[in-house]
Amino acid sequence: MTTGYLIFSSLSTNGENGDRMDRRIASLTGFAVLLWLLIFGGCSRTEYQWGWYEVLPTTLRGTDNLMFLLGGLRLTISLASVSIVISICLGLLVALPGLAANRLLRVFNRVYVETFRSVPTLVMILWVYYGLPVVFGVSLGPFTAGVLALALCDSAFEAEIFRGGIQSIERGQIEAADAIGLGYIHKMRLVILPQAIRRILPPLGNQFVYMLKMSSLVSVVGLQELTRKANELTVTVYRPLEIYTVLVLEYLLLILIVSRSVRWLETRLGSNAQFSGR
Repeated sequence: MTTGYLIFSSLSTNGENGDRMDRRIASLTGFAVLLWLLIFGGCSRTEYQWGWYEVLPTTLRGTDNLMFLLGGLRLTISLASVSIVISICLGLLVALPGLAANRLLRVFNRVYVETFRSVPTLVMILWVYYGLPVVFGVSLGPFTAGVLALALCDSAFEAEIFRGGIQSIERGQIEAADAIGLGYIHKMRLVILPQAIRRILPPLGNQFVYMLKMSSLVSVVGLQELTRKANELTVTVYRPLEIYTVLVLEYLLLILIVSRSVRWLETRLGSNAQFSGR
């Protein structure tokens, strides 16, 4: 019995290592192919005169331009991070009424989710930035307006993710918590949510990747993030293809790092759950 368990554990470990290696190879291969297509694709078919010297780190001008482009990285990460934290908190608060027995609370959940899920993110950013000062007399800066708009739009999706995760918890877990006299808050905090978060971590990670990409839309209201920096440099040096190629690579590398971090966290939480289960 012990020998069989060890063999099974070894095969499982080898399988997981193989999957991780396959994902690394796929990521590196995709990155290399995209880089080749962006840089060399079409060079022999068009008369376009490439100006890579504008973004090459081997030249002084290229180094300055790259540093200017990378200057928006901090705001991009900050905007996405703050937005996703607020969105997750709002999503949880909106999801709980959707699971209640009270019909009015369920109606509130559906109205909120359907409303903010239906509004395009770009439209919400423009309305928050230009509409709030007129309607409510509240003037927000580009960063604050972007955070509010992104968080509101994404919170509707987070609410559905939380609702599905909570509903996936076995009925026996809830009944056991009721049997030992746990109240609603303690039951959620100690029994249901810890298990639900492990199950919904992959979609939460996907939403963070989505938030990083949607943060580029806040450039329309003047926030100096990655996309805005690229737009401004394009107007200055008139090399849109080279500059937007660098922008594509910036987002690609950033999202690959985030995806890798999320997978590591999934593995870590999964290992802890298996260990505690034993």
